[in-house]
Amino acid sequence: MLYLAIVSLIWAFSFGLIGSTLAGVDSYFVATLRLGCATLLFLPFFRPKGLGKHDQLRLLGYGAVQFGLMYVCYIKAFQYLPSHLIALFTVLTPVYVVLIHDARQRQWTPRYLFAALLSVVGAAVIRAKGTPDGDFWLGFVLMQLAGLVFAYGQVAYRDWKRQHSKIKDHQCFALLYIGGTLCALSFSLTFTDWAALEVSTDQWKALLYLGCIASGLGFFLWNKGAALSTPGTLGAFNNAVVPLAVLSSLFVFGEIENTNAETLVRLAIGAALIATAVYVGQRK
Repeated sequence: MLYLAIVSLIWAFSFGLIGSTLAGVDSYFVATLRLGCATLLFLPFFRPKGLGKHDQLRLLGYGAVQFGLMYVCYIKAFQYLPSHLIALFTVLTPVYVVLIHDARQRQWTPRYLFAALLSVVGAAVIRAKGTPDGDFWLGFVLMQLAGLVFAYGQVAYRDWKRQHSKIKDHQCFALLYIGGTLCALSFSLTFTDWAALEVSTDQWKALLYLGCIASGLGFFLWNKGAALSTPGTLGAFNNAVVPLAVLSSLFVFGEIENTNAETLVRLAIGAALIATAVYVGQRK
């Protein structure tokens, strides 16, 4: 639990940092660079001994899904939503963690569908009047896709690690980052306008921090904590970051200045509905 708590604090400030400092920088480039930094950070610790080709491919795949696809969707969503809503819309990740865990155990519970529908109602309440419908809902869908693939990667790595308890996390984690980097890079090579790409000094600093600390150290500690936790604990800690991130984005990074009283009321009501969806999805 300590690992998960530490990462929750680190990640709480990442949302506002991306929304304020990296606005306008190509999202696929940002995803690729963050994961590339994380890969370089853990590559010296990589020890392939004891890992068969099948396991190496599995870890590459887990990383491509959990980190690569997640970042492609997550960072792209900042193009359509302010960072405090990005943070709020991660709130369903714990439901996805439990849902995917049950699916892998060949179980199904109808309340997950109700929880998902309730979260959509909450999102509809929150939608700001000045935000075009298409932009808002595209951002919301991107965040749900990011939550789904992030949840899948957590559960898959947790299950794999429990079957390979003798292998240390830091000795194999570079494979997950390599998989994520290759996935994000494939999107960047396809969609990034390299000729128009401009990155300022402050943005480079933010990218290095996000890549080495928030992504590199953060994902490592998170998955290490996930391997030691039950699905319920893991799901709960997926939400520990949400209130901190929302408050950080609003008050530390100044998004409250562009938010009126009516919007804050809708935010509170919508957040309550989404929190209820999480409760419905997680209760026994």
